[in-house]
Formats: sequence, structure tokens, C-alpha cells
Amino acid sequence: MTHAVQIADLHKYFGDNEVLKGIDFTVEPGQVVCVIGPSGSGKSTLLRCVNLLETPTKGKVFVNGSELTDPDADIDAARRKVGMVFQQFNLFPHLTALQNVMIAQRRVLGRSKTEAETIARDNLDKVGVGAKSDAYPGQLSGGQQQRVAIARALAMNPELMLFDEPTSALDPELVGDVLAVMRKLAEEGMTMLVVTHEMGFAREVADRVVFMDGGVIVEEGPPAQVIGAPKHERTRSFLRRVLHPEE
Repeated sequence: MTHAVQIADLHKYFGDNEVLKGIDFTVEPGQVVCVIGPSGSGKSTLLRCVNLLETPTKGKVFVNGSELTDPDADIDAARRKVGMVFQQFNLFPHLTALQNVMIAQRRVLGRSKTEAETIARDNLDKVGVGAKSDAYPGQLSGGQQQRVAIARALAMNPELMLFDEPTSALDPELVGDVLAVMRKLAEEGMTMLVVTHEMGFAREVADRVVFMDGGVIVEEGPPAQVIGAPKHERTRSFLRRVLHPEE
């Protein structure tokens, strides 16, 4: 079976700073893999290397069997199959929610206006903001904007969804709505690679949890093991700080 994502000996330098130090791991089709770890551990850089928003210094990245790091790879074609949701919502402020979800469908996939609108409305309904289709981003809460961003990614029919701390910019009371959408996607079998600090979500939804620190994978495995009974002191120390910050 072809891996949904395969990363082999991935290194990334920014100047003299080695942010990723030889990462190896895979994501299987239909799996949800959550990447956790302290700030500066390389989690977001890893995610950005998967769709080549950052170019790896060394190593190989495969998505659905295609090597994106091959100099001859059709990066645009590969990226079309990968949806990405960022911390910041990156919506066009001058376009309505509906128009934001339509624009890439029209420009990248060449869909007709009618088809793009139908698909956009379906996806806005799916993430629970169908009633806000004519609103501009400035008229929406952060949680609503993030759900529009998820709808925009889903409208492209991705085979893989990347989430880079999708709830970190949200007020606490809005986090649940976004996580509920992600939970539903997981139940429907979407392959997801999620960088998150939401341990409850990782524990409940992930098939595997990857703990990163200092640019390396310290440990990985089922949530019950990595979050529930971590083997490494670095993992235990991180989880103590995250789960019991008041101590």
C-alpha cells in the first residue's frame, strides 16, 4: 500500500540553524497523525516541508507515492491534492466567505462558476457556516473564519489535509467548533497531519501521536502510549507543562 505521506531523512537549515535533524516517518491513508511538542521544536517547519512551502535542505518527501523533492516533480499538481489550514486564516478580506471558497476552484481547477458555487456552498454547510456565505471575513468570528478556511481547503477535494495549529489563534470558547469539524473529517476517513497543542483532541482522534523536540522525533506511537504513558523524560516534562500548567 502506498503511504499517504513518507518522509525520509529530512533536514532543514535556516542559515546555520538546523531546525529539522533527520526526520523519518509515514502517514497511512485514512490516518490522523498529530504532531506535538514545544515551540521551536520544528513542528510547523516539518508540515511546511510536506507541501514544499519550505524546501528541505536534504531528504525526501513523498505524498501518495509521488516524490515532491524530485527536481522534476510537478509541485503544483501534487499540491492540488493537499489541503492546508494555517494558524492565521489567510482569507481574502475583500471577498465573501462564498467567494473565498470559490476562487481557487475557479483559478486552479478550472471549475465553472456554477459548479464552484455548488461545491463551495456544500462545504460551507459541512463546516457549519453555510448561513454566513455572504459575510466578509471581518464580519466573522475567528472560529467562523477558520471554518471557512477549512471549507476552502476541502472544496479542492484533497487526499491529504495539513493543519498547522488551527486553533492557536482562537479565543478558547471558539476552539471547540473548529475541533468538531476536524473530528468529523477524521470520522469520514480524511487523511490528516495535524500540528496541535490540543492534547484532548490528539488523545481522542489521533491514530498516532508524534512528539518532537529540538528538531527530532523523540517518540511516536498510539495516543494512549505517547500521551498516557510516555517513555521519554522529555515527553513527560512537556506533557506536565501542557497538562498541568498551574503546578
